[in-house]
Amino acid sequence: LGVNTNLAPVVDLNVNPASPSIGALGRSFSAEPAVVTRHALAFMEAHHARGVACTLKHFPGHGSAAGDSHHGIADVTATWSEAELEPYRAAIDAGAADAVMVGHLFNARVDQEYPGTLSMRVIGELLRERLGFGGVVISDDMQMGAIRGFYAEEVAVERAINAGVDIL
Repeated sequence: LGVNTNLAPVVDLNVNPASPSIGALGRSFSAEPAVVTRHALAFMEAHHARGVACTLKHFPGHGSAAGDSHHGIADVTATWSEAELEPYRAAIDAGAADAVMVGHLFNARVDQEYPGTLSMRVIGELLRERLGFGGVVISDDMQMGAIRGFYAEEVAVERAINAGVDIL
């Protein structure tokens, strides 16, 4: 059919089962990094066998969020943990990560000014340098409330590109 990329799998940990855009919608494989990693790798292996690239999302982890970035700020500063990086690290280390979608997640412990999609610290330092990801970085929908409600479109697009997003 010509499909060559899937904007999946979701590798967010189900840290907060009530998270409005992850846990409450059943979009996570598990709260356990090893379970999420195992399922994500199997998902990607099946896609790769058919020539379809995959996109890990929502970097650096949306599963602990109490807010929904579709509607506004999703601040994970107090709830996010390093464990949420494990599925990304494992997929990158296995050479299975084709692309990573960055979420519009605000985490003051990583960047005190910008949400992930607009952050050089999240994309350049955390994803590229620390985890060693050299593939394609895709933004989540730039019209979501976490971006649209706080940044002019031109500013958000420029900031995302400068932060390291390859595809908006």
